[in-house]
Amino acid sequence: MIASNSSFFKSVIVSGVTLFLLSSFTDSRKVKIENTGLPKNNIETVLTINHSADPIEEDLRTALLNFGKSLLGTRYIYGGTSKKGFDCSGFVYFVYKNFNINVPRSTSQFKNFGKEIAIDEVKKGDILLFLSPTRNVIGHIGIVSNADGMQSKFIHSSSGKQMQVMISNLSHKSYTRRFVKAIRVLQ
Repeated sequence: MIASNSSFFKSVIVSGVTLFLLSSFTDSRKVKIENTGLPKNNIETVLTINHSADPIEEDLRTALLNFGKSLLGTRYIYGGTSKKGFDCSGFVYFVYKNFNINVPRSTSQFKNFGKEIAIDEVKKGDILLFLSPTRNVIGHIGIVSNADGMQSKFIHSSSGKQMQVMISNLSHKSYTRRFVKAIRVLQ
């Protein structure tokens, strides 16, 4: 079985036949099945396989991340919260706001926001907090794009040499030594 996800549909290939499962965003448990070409018992098997993770949560995480990735290369602007430019918290704020999810605007306000989770439990869409490079306070933030514990990758608006929205690896020493915690906003 091969599966592919997007914010609008999930395609699954079983025995060489492609199924398009259209997610319903109004009811988290209903899935509309069209043009499967398979007997009903095979369809039920596919739905059982895909039901192990909450498909709506996964679709939201994927959509959030895809939206963030669409902003790659957008320049860094201190205090920025638009496609004209972002600072790190402005980027996170803008991405989450696009999905009607309220998060703080300021990095320092994330200190007591969300649910703290172990780095080994992060999922894409979770948030990583870092110390400022010059002070002992929360001063940088990013969104997990590829969850893999301390090897996770995250998307953020960097004020470093690149001065743009980019993807970085948590394992890079400049981030590992400043890493404070991971938080979950999406349930």
